[in-house]
Amino acid sequence: MAASLESVAQSRSMIVTTTENVSGARVMKNLGQVFGLTVRSRSLGGNIAAALKSLVGGEIRSYVKLNEDARRQAVDRMVENAAAMGANAVSMMRFDSTEMGRTMSEIVAYGTAQVIDWDTAPSDVTGAS
Repeated sequence: MAASLESVAQSRSMIVTTTENVSGARVMKNLGQVFGLTVRSRSLGGNIAAALKSLVGGEIRSYVKLNEDARRQAVDRMVENAAAMGANAVSMMRFDSTEMGRTMSEIVAYGTAQVIDWDTAPSDVTGAS
């Protein structure tokens, strides 16, 4: 007996992939574009420290952390939006970013929300026993 689209979406965690297809699964339904967005601001202190660091070169760790956190938040929001649409997978996931003014960055994670069904058991897909 085939599972309903609703039960498929609820029975598995969200799969996010940069590829068009999920190996071992078939697309039951394309739900459309989905995205997650965040805008982050750098603090005055962080900007001053970064300016000083840029004089000598090297990685600016506070900015790296800021961007990593922003990307995670954008993905989390995209996953929440996909789940609200009834999806259990997001394919073709990408990031985009834009600088807004001198101190703010917009980070967006986007992809195609889908309902997928497994052709095989999940342990067969990953090779685990």
